[in-house]
Amino acid sequence: MWGYEKRLQFPVNIKNCDARAAKIIISQYGGPDGELGASLRYLSQRYAMPYDDISGLLTDVGISFC
Repeated sequence: MWGYEKRLQFPVNIKNCDARAAKIIISQYGGPDGELGASLRYLSQRYAMPYDDISGLLTDVGISFC
């Protein structure tokens, strides 16, 4: 089968907030075919999943897009 280890691929260290960069990034995520739409689909599918392990995986994948 497959194994799943919950950890970040790269460490995240945010030192300064940049509103202009955030605006550009969020415009790339939005829309029905964007990353935010995919994230919401993963998060909504987790509630219909009968297996707890895979439900947790769908949650983690959905949250990682956000």
